[in-house]
Amino acid sequence: MRRRDFITLLSGAAAWPLAARAQQPAMPVIGFLGAESPDLVESRLRAFRQGLSETDAVEGHNVAIEYRWAEGHNDRLPALAADLVSRQVTVIALPGSTPAALAAKAATTAIPIVFGVAVDPVAVGLVASLARPGGNLTGVTTLNLEVVPKRVELLHELMPTATAVALLVNPTSSTLAKTSTRDAQAAARTLGLELRVLHASTERDFDAVFATLVQRPAGGLVIAPDAFFNSHLEQLAALALRHAVPAFYQFREFAGAGGLMSYGGDVTDTYRQAGIYSGRILKGEKPAELPVQQSAKVELIINMKTATALGLTVPPALLVRADEVIE
Repeated sequence: MRRRDFITLLSGAAAWPLAARAQQPAMPVIGFLGAESPDLVESRLRAFRQGLSETDAVEGHNVAIEYRWAEGHNDRLPALAADLVSRQVTVIALPGSTPAALAAKAATTAIPIVFGVAVDPVAVGLVASLARPGGNLTGVTTLNLEVVPKRVELLHELMPTATAVALLVNPTSSTLAKTSTRDAQAAARTLGLELRVLHASTERDFDAVFATLVQRPAGGLVIAPDAFFNSHLEQLAALALRHAVPAFYQFREFAGAGGLMSYGGDVTDTYRQAGIYSGRILKGEKPAELPVQQSAKVELIINMKTATALGLTVPPALLVRADEVIE
């Protein structure tokens, strides 16, 4: 073989790995749209990645994830959803926010979307049915919105002589606010209670909310599910304790931060299920054919230190039903 031919052969062989790499398909990308901030949902993100790994999808290895965070500002969600759509991600995952799901649905009918919501996804138009979603969305539902009436009942059980109860909603989350108000009003009416609806969509509103509760005391405060409230969970717990307001929210972290009680679904598992569905879609399954999963698990957490600080006696029947009592 002539020297020139040998060098040409070696040059061609050296180029083969580069050509092979160039022909490999691009790594699929999950667009993760969070309504809160990443530090608040760190443990849930681990659960989401765990769900992905159960379908053999590992971030940084065979799938990439682009994160977008609204930091508790629902008005940012449409632009963030549109940004992920413009980047042509493979699937959009938003396992913790109804407004995020609605924003993503409005942004695309082509890219698969995996949601985690606390509302009836059929009632708000996310899917055609739970068994056969029928479009580009599927996901998981929790009981956090559906148990708002139960929170009213539990608060009444704790404060049986109270004649009124307050409900805090975020008016910028119209779907959650309307549904929470309607359901809480029905529960209050059944119990013979007056329901006072308070509004907050910015941190500045919190002072007015608790000033109102001091001026017109109620038996307690039920905080409606909302990503904005999730982002200020510890602040709300501290304000409730400072103003001696028995307060009730959906997440264990609220009771852990000094709130009186929490009652809601296992949101961490919702993230894991969303991760599983995202991974299955990456493998080729269609969201239209993946039934919406329904999480029925709920937990009641009572902070006895806060109850003592508020001068409350928790009925034994309520303590027995608690999944956890913080001493």
